[in-house]
Amino acid sequence: MARISPGQFVNQVKLEAIQRVHWPTRRETVTTAIMVIIMTSALALFFFGVDAVFSSLVKFLLGLLAK
Repeated sequence: MARISPGQFVNQVKLEAIQRVHWPTRRETVTTAIMVIIMTSALALFFFGVDAVFSSLVKFLLGLLAK
């Protein structure tokens, strides 16, 4: 494999980033960001609910053991 200079490498990277990389449009970026926020919030609420249920269950079971 032939060695190239750092300058050539940087130029090749720039060229590839411009020609071959599909950059999302502003609308795609905003839509994706909104979906990420919605899914993160939904998962946070789900895990909060699961945690609350398990917490109540553990407290109940520990209350039975303390009697």
